[in-house]
Amino acid sequence: MDMRKLVGRNFSRLRREKGLTQEQVEERSGFSQQYLSSLERGRRNPTVITLYELAVALEVSHLDLVMPDEEDG
Repeated sequence: MDMRKLVGRNFSRLRREKGLTQEQVEERSGFSQQYLSSLERGRRNPTVITLYELAVALEVSHLDLVMPDEEDG
């Protein structure tokens, strides 16, 4: 299981479910749109603190960002 890809998929799915653009998450979190785009593509390795801050911005649990999805079982 590639955790970077898993977090990226989960972040992208949750962001879309909330009806948010990357730019709106940028405003809420302080992370650049470029960082968020790289995160969604699985090219970033976020810290635990980053995961927490992104979860707060999405108004979800930080655990939602690391839960296995259908692709990872």
